[in-house]
Amino acid sequence: MAQLLSGKEVSQDVRNQLADRCKKLREEFPGFQPGLAIVQVGSREDSNVYIRMKIKAAEEIGIKAQHVCFPNTITQSQLVDEVKKLNADPSIHGMIVQVPLDSVNKIDSDLVLDTISPSKDVDGLTTSSAGMLSHGMLTSGFLPCTPNGCMELIRRSGAKIEGATAVVLGRSKIVGTPMAELLKWHNATVTTCHSRTADLSQVTRTADILVVGIGKPELVKGSWVKPGAVVIDCGINAIPDATKKSGQKLVGDVDFKEVSEVASVITPVPGGVGPMTVAMLMQNTVLAGERAAASLRSSQWSMRYLDIQPQDHTPSDIEIARSQTPKDVLELATEVGLQACEVAPYGSKKAKVDLAVLKRLQAAQDGKYIVVAGITPTPLGEGKSTTTIGLCQALGAHCNKNVFACVRQPSQGPTFGIKGGAAGGGWSQVIPMDEFNLHLTGDIHAITAANNLLAAQIDARIFHEATQSDEALYGRLVPAVKGQRAFSKIQLSRLERLGIDKKDPNSLTPEEINKFVRLNIDTNTITWQRVLDTNDRFLRKITIGQSATEKNMTRSCQFDITVASEIMAVLALTTSLEDMRARLGRMVVASDTAGNPVTAEDLGASGALTVLLKDAIRPNLMQTLEGTPVFVHAGPFANIAHGNSSILADKIALKLVGSDGYVVTEAGFGADIGMEKFFNIKCRTSGLVPHCVVLVATVRALKMHGGGPKVLPGTPLPKEYLEENLDLVQKGASNLRKQIENGNLFGVPVVVAINKFATDTEAELALVQREAEASGAARAVVCTHWRDGGRGAKALAEAVQEQCQGQDNHSFRFLYDLTLPIEEKIRSISQKIYGAADISIEPEAQEQIDRYKKQGFNDLPICMAKTHLSFTADPTVKGAPTGFTIPVSQVRASVGAGFLYPIVGTMSTMPGLPTRPCIYDIDLNLETGEVEGLF
Repeated sequence: MAQLLSGKEVSQDVRNQLADRCKKLREEFPGFQPGLAIVQVGSREDSNVYIRMKIKAAEEIGIKAQHVCFPNTITQSQLVDEVKKLNADPSIHGMIVQVPLDSVNKIDSDLVLDTISPSKDVDGLTTSSAGMLSHGMLTSGFLPCTPNGCMELIRRSGAKIEGATAVVLGRSKIVGTPMAELLKWHNATVTTCHSRTADLSQVTRTADILVVGIGKPELVKGSWVKPGAVVIDCGINAIPDATKKSGQKLVGDVDFKEVSEVASVITPVPGGVGPMTVAMLMQNTVLAGERAAASLRSSQWSMRYLDIQPQDHTPSDIEIARSQTPKDVLELATEVGLQACEVAPYGSKKAKVDLAVLKRLQAAQDGKYIVVAGITPTPLGEGKSTTTIGLCQALGAHCNKNVFACVRQPSQGPTFGIKGGAAGGGWSQVIPMDEFNLHLTGDIHAITAANNLLAAQIDARIFHEATQSDEALYGRLVPAVKGQRAFSKIQLSRLERLGIDKKDPNSLTPEEINKFVRLNIDTNTITWQRVLDTNDRFLRKITIGQSATEKNMTRSCQFDITVASEIMAVLALTTSLEDMRARLGRMVVASDTAGNPVTAEDLGASGALTVLLKDAIRPNLMQTLEGTPVFVHAGPFANIAHGNSSILADKIALKLVGSDGYVVTEAGFGADIGMEKFFNIKCRTSGLVPHCVVLVATVRALKMHGGGPKVLPGTPLPKEYLEENLDLVQKGASNLRKQIENGNLFGVPVVVAINKFATDTEAELALVQREAEASGAARAVVCTHWRDGGRGAKALAEAVQEQCQGQDNHSFRFLYDLTLPIEEKIRSISQKIYGAADISIEPEAQEQIDRYKKQGFNDLPICMAKTHLSFTADPTVKGAPTGFTIPVSQVRASVGAGFLYPIVGTMSTMPGLPTRPCIYDIDLNLETGEVEGLF
């Protein structure tokens, strides 16, 4: 008699091993669990039985299985779309479609199966999986469950597969054909039989291994089997049996009684191949989870870097950018570990990255976090953006480290004004440079639209409240549609905030209706302005409402530049789509006549604003000249906002680079402005802890801080900046010294990057290095990345790595406690960061501070709105003065963004065009279609 090979026993052993593998995954990545989606159409009971069996097995092993059931009315296109959504879900690592599909509509099940991503095809039934199997790629995809289960049973039988004669009876896509391929690639000599095979019993009698899946009950008799053969019965059929309560019994395709007397090993039905099919499905799902978990481990990217050929004479930035051919953005995305479903290309050189990557990589360790700041800026330029890009090129292309740059998106204001582009410069820049500096993917335009929609709603609401009774307002705000009135979702939220626990619009009292419809905005307190992404000085003060239709409801207001909008700051500081929706709702636009804050949520606008920003919230993927990845996202004004790129870009980048990688981000303006706000605002919100500060300085800028002559646009540089002058450098080093001290105040090591110019002498550079290291810098390194690309920043990259090596960043600390009074937080920044003796708060500012305290906003961080050109309030004062006073003229609130911003002196939020703006140089080459004149 043949040995009975129980699939139940083998499958239980397999499941126990899988449970151990899941446990190890959870230990390595807390919270991680392989995920399986079982898609069903309709509700066939036999399918339900199989699904319940699979879910139970998954739960026992530690797999998170979900049953995704659709009604039998679903169409083919709808089902395909749903499968695509599951493909994009990072918590689902494996997916199967339960067949047959129980639908009233005609659905091509093969088409649906082929929609499953090959990386999630744990049934192994897609055309892609079949193709890999046919080519012997047994470890690339997933092996079909039933054939793989059969192979496991054959191995457990002790039979030798290599060199054996194997016969597979049946050629179905699910069992027969893949079974034959598996046996072939395990070096058996295989014959596939089917209904048209001549002398079928003669062929099966040659088999050392016989696998039967023909769908005919008890077809194979004892005389068909070679004595001592291993017989695997994949069939399951119901035949009449009067002795059974159900009136039928289950049998295989093999006559078990007869064949048992001939074969050496045989599988029973039921209890043979069936349990193994489920076990192999679970095995494939765990394997899929392990493959997904592998991306959470820190590993070296397989990156194709781009060669650059620096020249003795450095061409213009745009000429350099044009000389390089960027990688296709999908190639770049694959290199950094992004999945296809997480990347939405905008053309071939830039793409949006979906926030779902954060969920997929939530268990991955973060990389090292570097912020690039600078000394107090001068008209000579220090090169922070260039240093950021050069450092990333050095870390990637020259030190072979995973590295991401995270930079702000430039505004059209400076691009077409006086500053020009912000893509870096020379041989250290982001490409394509023209796309970076122009519309990119439209994020700034989306912010403009959202901001101005809210501005329009403010004035519209004031108008309607002034011209309508409570009843008329209520009738329009909650209209009857087909005789039925209902509050919208956002209106229900307003009722809840008002303490009105009612959902029926017809049940409100007149007093409740009055509270609901009247915002009673005090027009003298409106802080929300319209915006435009253009330098236009004539919009700094305007009058609106002059049309006769506005019934003399005029008021004075202004336009700001778009990057000064609070919505831009919200985008930069948000941590998720849900967080952005909440922040937009919290934005305070004015106070009511009773002194209470009026928010975007009160105006019913926050949902619409979120819709306008649903794509803008996703970071933009680009690359440097040497092919290292860059996230370009958000660009808040560094004067009245925090001046840093987005938290979301940083978070995604830190996960992608892994624990051995680096993320380099840039803080706007000098370290006293951008770096201080990076630490006290951005790091508080993100929870991310920096490892190192790179502080950029130049000999020329230090000479200006040391009392060098004033520099005027369009005039030659004075000789002091072109010739060696150690005295000016020595005096100007006071500014560098103070900025190093500012970095160390936060407990973060500072590496000084000395951006070398051709006119700098060795003595001057050596002096700066000595002064920097004597002032507390961990290292001071001379850099030539503008001229040499990443090669010119390699020494800087090595210094940064040295500071991050084994650095646990536990010494990081904030400058102040949030619960301190607003005045004390302002004083702390002014005294500790700027070196001021004290602050003076004007009566209007004190009144605003008192109002914010009353409204519950005392514990927000402070975002100083002050000139970036000096530690003082006077932009002409250079160096590192002491004993001065910081005058606070106003204090405003960006409650949605999450900070208060004191205004020091006068602060323009709408730049103007100079006499000769950059627009004189910018044009389109009508023959090539290329942009000319950007720099």
